[in-house]
Amino acid sequence: MNCVEKFEEIYRKSPDAVAFCPYRICPIGAHSDHQHGKITGLAIDKGISFAYHPKRNGVVELASLQFDKRAQFHIRGVPERRQMDWADYLRGATLELSQRYTLSTGLCGVIEGSLPIGGLSSSAAVTIVFLSALCKVNGITLEPVEMITMAMAAENNYVGVSCGKLDQSCEIYSRKDHLLYLDTLDDSYELIPTPTNMPPYEIAIFFSGVERTLADSKFNMRVDECRSAAYALKALSGMEYGKFAETHLREVPRSVYDEYKDRLPDTWRRRAEHWYTEFERVEKGAEAWRRGDLEEYGRLSFESGRSSIYNWETGSPELKALYEIMEHTDGIYGGRFSGAGFKGCCMALIDPAFRGSILEKVEKEYLAQFPELKGHYGAFICHSSDGVEL
Repeated sequence: MNCVEKFEEIYRKSPDAVAFCPYRICPIGAHSDHQHGKITGLAIDKGISFAYHPKRNGVVELASLQFDKRAQFHIRGVPERRQMDWADYLRGATLELSQRYTLSTGLCGVIEGSLPIGGLSSSAAVTIVFLSALCKVNGITLEPVEMITMAMAAENNYVGVSCGKLDQSCEIYSRKDHLLYLDTLDDSYELIPTPTNMPPYEIAIFFSGVERTLADSKFNMRVDECRSAAYALKALSGMEYGKFAETHLREVPRSVYDEYKDRLPDTWRRRAEHWYTEFERVEKGAEAWRRGDLEEYGRLSFESGRSSIYNWETGSPELKALYEIMEHTDGIYGGRFSGAGFKGCCMALIDPAFRGSILEKVEKEYLAQFPELKGHYGAFICHSSDGVEL
């Protein structure tokens, strides 16, 4: 593990421990958690590793194998505003933890991601792995829901990304060979085992070769457009409404949307259309997984990707190209772009018997369209995994 070697190189000693948090995929349920929707997801066997050692003076000293700049701050002296670098997630996490618990010990450590950045919720994974280490050196034990809420708050309040709890929940609740089926309204969830009659599958990750940051993308705008649609639908139908920031599409029945959707601005209507249809796809997808119908689950995932492109209106040219290639590749059950969709990667559920031909075809056709990304594009085969150990 390179983070251990780098730690030993920097500090001339072995780390006290190595923490790990997996990445996640969300085949159905994207762009819905911030409106209290339902999601399905899987943790995968790639993620963030963190080799660390406690520092009794309260200093946090961090290095990353993915970024050149190192970060340093004190557990009781975190800057009030983000510093516009990769460690902002961890500064925000320290603030959130310190508001609930007394911190006395800092740490030094090296962070390593096992896949390129973009689309697999590396931001949530690095936040969770850092929080778990900071808790351990301070003798703090968090319940899963506490960890999820705290990691999400670090992104919302400090980094400024209006995300929901999809990413954190997948990376904590998931179990190997189970599909996580989560209602983000009340945090109720089910781990649906992979039925014995389900065909074998693997998870393919196709990286576009282009990275992205959510805070600088149109992610927050899409969330506001959803809230605007919900607010307008409540007003048009005579429902009670309060603060804009506390308004969600989950509070507006589908029947109200169907009756008044044509009176919404087209942009708001499309965002709401994605949300309501995605809610239905998740419920159908969970039932398909229960009965081992991977063909249907995959079809719904492709449908989710199409709605994300045309109704949610995200997806860079590179990710749209990957999605279209996947749709016409034998052996791929289903897939979509992963994450916010402005850059990053696509994920697919594939038949292992077609692995070689899938990897060859996708790479050939993608690089024919974007030859400048040769050496940056990459494909990886993954499998389902347990969530983080708290």
